[in-house]
Amino acid sequence: MTTTASHPPVAGDRAPDFTLGSTAGGTVTLSTVVGDSNVLLAFFPLAFTGVCTAEMCAFSEDFDAFSAANVQVLPISVDAVPSLKEFKQKFDLKVELLSDFKRDASRAYGVLREDTFFSNRAYFLIDKAGIVQWSHVEETPGSRREDTEILAAIKAVVG
Repeated sequence: MTTTASHPPVAGDRAPDFTLGSTAGGTVTLSTVVGDSNVLLAFFPLAFTGVCTAEMCAFSEDFDAFSAANVQVLPISVDAVPSLKEFKQKFDLKVELLSDFKRDASRAYGVLREDTFFSNRAYFLIDKAGIVQWSHVEETPGSRREDTEILAAIKAVVG
C-alpha cells in the first residue's frame, strides 16, 4: 500500500475534520455531522468501477440497517461532484456521496495512494464525540468489507 507519510487514524484517535462537496449540493463538514449520529466514512477509489459500484449499491440496500444503528454512511471518493451525481443517479443510491477532488481528506486519513492519486478503500467509524472507534484499510483496491462485517463492528463498538 502506497500512501502519504500520514498514517490512518485508529481507534481512540480524534477523527480529522474536513469539508467536502456533496451530491446533495453544497458541502458537508464532518464536525457538524458528528454529534447527531455516528458516522461511517467509506473511502472508495472511483465511481463507476465494479467493486465500488457493488459497494455503494450494498450501502443503499442496507441503508435502513445503518440508520437503525444510528450510523450515517458517508462514502468519499476523489471523483468530482458532477461525476458522483451521475453515479448516484444511475444506480439510484440512497447514500450521499462526498467529493475529495483535492485529495485533502484522503491525505488526512492516510489513505491516498500517491502512485495512482486515488484513495485506498477504507472505513472509519466515528462516534458522536468525533473519536474513531473502528477502522479498516484494505490492502488492495479490489477488496472490500461486506456490510454484515461492518454492521457487526458497529454493534460491537457503539451498541
